[in-house]
Amino acid sequence: MFIGALEAGGTKMVCSIGNPQGSVLQRASFPTASPEVTIPQIVDFIGKFDVAALGIGSFGPLDLNPDSPDYGSITNTPKTEWQGYPLLRELSARLGVPAAIDTDVNAAALAEYTMGAGKGLSSLLYMTVGTGIGGGLVLDGKVVHGLVHPEIGHMFLAPREEDTMPDGICPFHSHCLEGLASGPAIEKRWGLSAKLMTEDHPAWALEADYLAQMCANMIVAVSPEIIVLGGGVMQQAHLFPRIRKRTLELLGGYVASPRLTPEGIDGYIVPPALGINSGVAGALLLGARALEARD
Repeated sequence: MFIGALEAGGTKMVCSIGNPQGSVLQRASFPTASPEVTIPQIVDFIGKFDVAALGIGSFGPLDLNPDSPDYGSITNTPKTEWQGYPLLRELSARLGVPAAIDTDVNAAALAEYTMGAGKGLSSLLYMTVGTGIGGGLVLDGKVVHGLVHPEIGHMFLAPREEDTMPDGICPFHSHCLEGLASGPAIEKRWGLSAKLMTEDHPAWALEADYLAQMCANMIVAVSPEIIVLGGGVMQQAHLFPRIRKRTLELLGGYVASPRLTPEGIDGYIVPPALGINSGVAGALLLGARALEARD
């Protein structure tokens, strides 16, 4: 049985064909143009396979209220052509299969919880740090939505005194996590892409501090059993020990757990066990759940 998966991003749409266990068999990618251009490309590729269901992990914000008439639609995205677009409804109707949708980070969080770094635990926080910053939280096997869905990338941080760009670059908020620590924020502040920076560049001490503030905030707010940090910026593996050390400093020993000690934290703040496949694996899981719900 085949499941279709869509990783809907602001830059590109990645379509995959796989199975309910998260294995990918075929994959294709298209630039994210207007819906009129992009949706037919997605339908054409996935429609070539006899998929039983479709799972979508999408950029947002999204309407994830099942009782809403706009459920599964993209809402206030900066990509104006996609504002209000009924992504779930359109793809499910055009492909003629049951479908499920969640944010891209929630899909990745679900995959890491089910078959990755959080397997066997009851809770997990997944953060992606790249062009933007977003987070997905899984508690007792359920992805947290709430009023809409968590926007952890827009939590407010305390800017460092040495930061030459203390307000950040977010057009909505001053000194939020995404505005201070995303890939574009790093490049704007230093005039250099993070990919071109050496490990001793002063950017990384600042980056580690901001990501550690997020980790400490989430530990005291929701107490996840593990924190997974993915995304392009986190390909800088040397960031992990810096973030772990600074998180412990910020917590000051207040949260008593063997995992929040110098000996235990290496297994607490970790990279994705599924690597770059967390998103697609999560979308396949969503598709499998849509099929189960229909049956």
